[in-house]
Parts: sequence; structure tokens; C-alpha cells
Amino acid sequence: MFPLLTQGKSKVYGLIVLFLLLAAASAGSLIFGRTAISVPTAVEAFVNYDEGSAAQIIVQTERLPRMIIATVVGASLAVAGALMQALTRNPLASPSVFGINAGAVFFIVIAIVGLSVTSLKTMMWFGFAGAAIAAVLVYFLGSIGRDGLTPIKIVLAGTAITALFSSFTQAVLVLDGTGLQDVLFWMAGSVSGRTLEMLYPVLPYMSLAALVALFMGRSINLLLTGDDIAKGMGQNVLLVKTLMGAVVVLLAGGAVAVAGSIGLVGLVVPHIMRAFIGNDYRWLIPYSLVGGAVLLLTADVAARLIIMPEEIPLGVMTALIGGPFFVYIARKGVTKI
Repeated sequence: MFPLLTQGKSKVYGLIVLFLLLAAASAGSLIFGRTAISVPTAVEAFVNYDEGSAAQIIVQTERLPRMIIATVVGASLAVAGALMQALTRNPLASPSVFGINAGAVFFIVIAIVGLSVTSLKTMMWFGFAGAAIAAVLVYFLGSIGRDGLTPIKIVLAGTAITALFSSFTQAVLVLDGTGLQDVLFWMAGSVSGRTLEMLYPVLPYMSLAALVALFMGRSINLLLTGDDIAKGMGQNVLLVKTLMGAVVVLLAGGAVAVAGSIGLVGLVVPHIMRAFIGNDYRWLIPYSLVGGAVLLLTADVAARLIIMPEEIPLGVMTALIGGPFFVYIARKGVTKI
């Protein structure tokens, strides 16, 4: 276990280190790939763009959008995971584990195959709707019973909802395979081939949700002491929980609408950040935001290089990273945050 950064100044330094890692990962995302690009060429693509240079065109039209989208999606999924873990007090909570990704993908598949939707803005709203419905179903199923919401029950509910929506998605594709190629674009989970025009419709909502999350740290810390104590301290518990749920839906739904189903980022990143700074959400949220971007950028670069000239789907890379971590957390026996 890494030593905790307990002092405010050391936590600031730690955040600066994370931003330096983000800068390095961003540079790697621009440089590495099927076509190797030198650092001077990458710099020239921004300060002195030459439309006749194939390398600079690749940087501007392919690598830069890919880098920005991976940064936004990774940050969004990590913050959503951190909030879900606080909301459910379950260390295994994340958008992929709790069916939110599966719900968003299913509704996008319905939009593409069943309704012949081609507009990204329309798909975005379908993705948000699917994420919201999945979140409500998991919370409702996990709350049934005398003992109310428990970590074990909500994991079981999340697993059931994930299986349900995944089965629905497969059924739709079996019944109508005409839109299979378009659907695979979302199901595979990738930032390859995405353009900034795909990000623009959802970016305002995701940015607003992330901004709200950054200001919720103190309220979440109070919520973690228990509902009764939080109410005694004057906190509107229902309002805080509702706001957290809305932020999760906007972040996770927006991420799926842009990049498809990329799993386990929201599980892994908050736990790694806790190893350094503990469970203070005033710091955990910004750490998770930057750490999620670093993780997804690094995974994307690795996905390009491991079997070059082919690429490993980014969803597979995050599963390779997050799968063993999920098993570790489960075997560790931690039952709540």
C-alpha cells in the first residue's frame, strides 16, 4: 500500500504530478501509433501547420480528437465511479458493473436499429435515458427488503441489470442485423475514429456534471458519516443523493454516447487514488478526474502498440486492467466505503 498524502500541501503536489503524467500521456497519444510521429513534427502541427505534411494532418485530424475524447471519457467514467461508490457505499460500484453502461448501449442500439436514428444528438439523449433507467432499476432492486440498500444486494442488482440489458441488446441484433456495423461502433468501446463533432453535443452536459461534482466533496464526506448524522448537521440528504445520481447519469451516459461501452475505469481509478490520499472526497474527485484521463490515454496508447499495425479494442484493454483489480477488491473482503 502506498503512503497516504495526509497534508494539504502534499496533496497539491500529488495533483501536480498527476497533471504532469496527463501531459506525458497526452504527448504519447499524439506521437505513438501505426505511423510514428516525431516530437518536433507534432509541435509543428500546432504552431506552424502544414496542410501538405501527412504527419501533421494525422496529428490534427486523427490523434488530437482521439486524445481529447479519451481524456474527457476517462475523466468522466472515473468521477462517475467515485460518486457511485460513495452513493452506494460499495467499493465495487462503477458504471459498467452497475449496468449503467449496458443500459445506455441498449437504448442507443434501439435508436440505431429500431428507429433508424443517425443524429448523434438524438443518440445522446437515448444514451442518457438508458443510463438513467438502469441506475434507477439497480437502486430500486438493491433497496428491496427489510434491511434496505446493502453493498451485496446492490452488486447483485447491478449484475442482473447488466445481464438483462446485454441480453436485450443481443436479442435486438439477432432479430435485425441490418445495423450491426453501426451498433458494433458503440458496443466495442473505443476512441478510434471518433471526431470532435461527436463530442461537442455532450460536452456541455459532461462539463457541467464534472464541475458540480468538484464542488460536492464536503457534502459527500458528510453523507459518508451516515444519513442520520448528515441530517443532524443540516444536510438535505435526499437532495445530495439525487444530485449525485444525476451527475453519474450525465457523466456515464455522455461517455457511452461518445465512446461506447468502456468498462471498469470507474472501478479502478478511485481505488488507486484512495491508496494515495484516503477517502476525502474534496480531493478524491479531482484526483479521480485527472487519474481517469491518464489511465484511459495510457490504455489507448498501449492498445495501438501491442499488436501493431492492428489495434486492441480499448474496452478490452480496460477490461484487462480492471478485471484482476475487480477480483482483488472482491477477495479483499471490503464491503463498504
